[in-house]
Order: sequence, then structure tokens, then C-alpha cells
Amino acid sequence: MTEDQFHRKMAAEFFNETWRLLDQPDRTPEDDARMIHLAHASRLHWGFVGTAENHAVGEWQISRVHAVLRQPEAALYHAQRSLALAEKNHLSPFHRACGHEAMARALAITNPPAARASLATAQTIAAEITDLEDKKTLEDDLATIRV
Repeated sequence: MTEDQFHRKMAAEFFNETWRLLDQPDRTPEDDARMIHLAHASRLHWGFVGTAENHAVGEWQISRVHAVLRQPEAALYHAQRSLALAEKNHLSPFHRACGHEAMARALAITNPPAARASLATAQTIAAEITDLEDKKTLEDDLATIRV
């Protein structure tokens, strides 16, 4: 296995394990800590071999983890990074909308009016998404934000 293959493998495995923990209904504090470490480790490995898309998605996932754990500063920091990467690299509407979704989720913890504005922006951008599966995934995520 080459070094690049190793980084890709670890990035994907850590990303998937983070999602498994996010979906786990009865996480312990140790699971929460592990989830944080896994999300950051995934993004770190993508930093060695990934594309701007991988980087934006990695930042998005880290933001999601911190938002779920009600850690607004960290959630907002990584949401801003995800959105900035999507915009700077002219990523697809899906990735730009996901950046705004992350912003809305992070802001919902402490600033509901700003969260509503980010949510509205994500919904507007979502209208540009042509891939029906991506569009549904995003719309489902947006529907879980409570502001």
C-alpha cells in the first residue's frame, strides 16, 4: 500500500466511523470524544491526498459533530471553513449549500436569527442542485435543523 492509499483508506474509514457514532442513539462521553477525534483525523488524512471537495466535506463533518455535541464555537469555526473552501474552489451547489447548512446548524445553538438566514440561503442554493439524490440528502439534513 502506498502512502497516498494509506491516507485515503484512513480518511474514509474514520469518516464512516464518525457517521456510525453520529447515528448511535446511546453514545457515551467516551464515544463523543472518539467521534471528535475521528472526524478530525479523517480531515487530517484528506489534507494529505484529498481534493478541495474532500476538504470541504471534512470540515462540514467536523462542524456537524461539534453541533450535535452542542459546542457552538467549534461547530461555527469548521462550518466557516467548509463554506469558505466551497466558495473559494467554486464547488458544486451541493457543497456550497452544505456549507450554509453547517452554518445554520452551528448558529442554531446560539443565534437563531442568523441560523434562519443561513438556512434560507442553503434552501435557495439547494434549488440549483440537479442530482436528485444529493438534493434529497441536503433537504433531509436541512429539515433536521431546529431554529
